[in-house]
Amino acid sequence: MGRLDGKVAIVTGGARGQGEAESRLFAREGAKVVVADVLDEEGKQVAEDIGDAAVYVHLDVSREEQWDGALQAAAQLGPLSVLVNNAAILRPAAIVDTTLDDYMAVINVNQVGTFLGIRAAIEPMKAAGGGSIVNISSIDGIGSKNGLVSYTASKFAIRGMTKTAALELGRFGIRVNSIHPGGVNTLMGNPTGVPEEVVNSIYTMQAIPRVGRPEEIAYMALFLASDESSYCTGGEFVVDGGWTIGDLEPALPGGPVARDDMGYNTTAAGA
Repeated sequence: MGRLDGKVAIVTGGARGQGEAESRLFAREGAKVVVADVLDEEGKQVAEDIGDAAVYVHLDVSREEQWDGALQAAAQLGPLSVLVNNAAILRPAAIVDTTLDDYMAVINVNQVGTFLGIRAAIEPMKAAGGGSIVNISSIDGIGSKNGLVSYTASKFAIRGMTKTAALELGRFGIRVNSIHPGGVNTLMGNPTGVPEEVVNSIYTMQAIPRVGRPEEIAYMALFLASDESSYCTGGEFVVDGGWTIGDLEPALPGGPVARDDMGYNTTAAGA
């Protein structure tokens, strides 16, 4: 049996990247999936590849009126039990160079889109007897980097909304959790398609010294969508290869190239 047998899921941003990986994995694990996106050609192809277990629907998550179409598509497959709020955009720029229009474009898709998704899923999930909402935040919803003022603001908001929703919806059997990916090799994070082995050079001082893959985020979403996570709500699930724990320091013992010319004892690895 699949881990999602009998479940119906909506995955926003399902046409490519993490959303595509989640859509395909969910279907392999027994779910029926609504692949929702604004990228119609790509989204239709993903649904066609998956087969009878998937349908595509055009959904701009920032448009309130378009959520009805996604809910109707899900209802044709069965009671809605899973929503993955995955759709997001990124417009990096220094604060001084960020226009209000650019800032609000990111907020409207990432933050408002997640809010609208949570709200839209409540009544169908209550009618189904419960469900799981998985919100894709980021390690930039825990910390930040320069150039990411709008993205970080939106991802921190998702982190907070997740907790409020978890408190309000738990009594209806609806669980709400957030996933916080680190660097992932998708078109958003690697828009020019640099080979993975080149991208990995950025991560040499990370505990797991490589970029993440979309499937690795999808497996965390699978866990949270499944009944295996039945006692998890309001949680932050970090999938970042160790990015947020800190970097290896080459000059200190236990590092990749520990040195003894600074007076450190390098004879005891990990000391």
